[in-house]
Amino acid sequence: MDFIGPVQNAVTADMSDRGPTAAELDAIEWELPLISAEVELLDVEISTLDRPVTEVDARRIRRARRRVLSARRILTNQAADLSWDGAA
Repeated sequence: MDFIGPVQNAVTADMSDRGPTAAELDAIEWELPLISAEVELLDVEISTLDRPVTEVDARRIRRARRRVLSARRILTNQAADLSWDGAA
């Protein structure tokens, strides 16, 4: 029995060995405050999974949620300002 394999190489490049582009890195850097706030919120929520939530924990969760909302608001306003400037 003969081995049957592909005759041609793949036409497109393998996307798994490609690194992020400069534009993707810029987008990540621009969203980094939001990403950090979301990670902090996730850390606080994970810390309360295995025990009852105390008043201090509830405050930490509220504070972390406010940081996420603030970071989202700032990014949304920046994006709106960029699109407004680009339209003029």
